[in-house]
Amino acid sequence: MQEIRWLGRSEETSWRSLQLMQMRLTARLARDLAESSGLSYADYVVLVALTDDPAGSLRLFELASQLGWEKSRLSHQLARMQQRGLVRKERCGTDRRGAVVSVSPLGRQEIQNAAPGHVACVRRFFVDILDADQLRVVEEVAQRVLAALAEEEADRGVVDEKRSEPD
Repeated sequence: MQEIRWLGRSEETSWRSLQLMQMRLTARLARDLAESSGLSYADYVVLVALTDDPAGSLRLFELASQLGWEKSRLSHQLARMQQRGLVRKERCGTDRRGAVVSVSPLGRQEIQNAAPGHVACVRRFFVDILDADQLRVVEEVAQRVLAALAEEEADRGVVDEKRSEPD
């Protein structure tokens, strides 16, 4: 049995602070979005991913990968968004088993309306309370953790069945 390396006081404080910050910040951003735009936080992140693409569309598996969501979660979210006219889901022209998700004109308008308020909230509770060096450190830490996660998945040959093709 491998020895457990418990967290020291400083390590535990850092970890719990990060968790609490992420949960409270996400909750605050979600509440602000819902009040100011009617979009959920999940709606917003899907629309950001789609509108970041020049064509405004992504394969279902690409969208799931970008968001780090399981295919089932994404499918449920997209169904709700489709019912409200924010996105379209169509068969992929090059792969009969695949699907392409596109932002609709209404979805594009909704994110354009929501983005200024969302950015103001991100600035208020994150960007403007940190200095340039702190922002750089946050970016470096995040990139390092994300790279370690990606490397671990690659080393293990992980293919998440719930996020992989066919989409």
